[in-house]
Amino acid sequence: MICFNKPYGVLSQFTPEGQWRGLKDFIPVPNVYVAGRLDADSEGLLLLTDDGKLQARIADPRFKMEKTYWVQVEGIPDEAALVALRNGVQLKDGPTLPARARVMETPPGLWERVPPIRVRQTKPTAWLELVIREGRNRQVRRMSAAVGLPTLRLIRAAIGPYTLDGLSPGSWREQAV
Repeated sequence: MICFNKPYGVLSQFTPEGQWRGLKDFIPVPNVYVAGRLDADSEGLLLLTDDGKLQARIADPRFKMEKTYWVQVEGIPDEAALVALRNGVQLKDGPTLPARARVMETPPGLWERVPPIRVRQTKPTAWLELVIREGRNRQVRRMSAAVGLPTLRLIRAAIGPYTLDGLSPGSWREQAV
């Protein structure tokens, strides 16, 4: 399996599209496939494998593999927002499963994003750690927005036991399963 720290502006596919780059610019390994996608405007851990059963186990919500996200939000989370995230929030496509949610310091070893996020002088920002077991389209962004905290930056830090540890943006490593 390959653990890849996907930079901002890179698609979760090998072929580039429009303004977005593809994985072929970073991973010269043939016949591996993404197990769980990240949007081009999200960063962080992407797993790739040549094992179809492993790919399904990682990506399929039925297996409930936890995914840990670091979310920089606009605004300061209050206890009501954290409780709502912990209980599950109502989205247009139905309620989310309960999440683990906590306010955190800026993630250790955080790299600069290129391009940087927009910052408004009148709005403070904060970091949340959000752990979910689903994988709906843009789910973390929609969850934070549902509690009044728009996402400015989204980094997937872990998928189950696999983490970003030691990976700079655009780098990858092979990892035993």
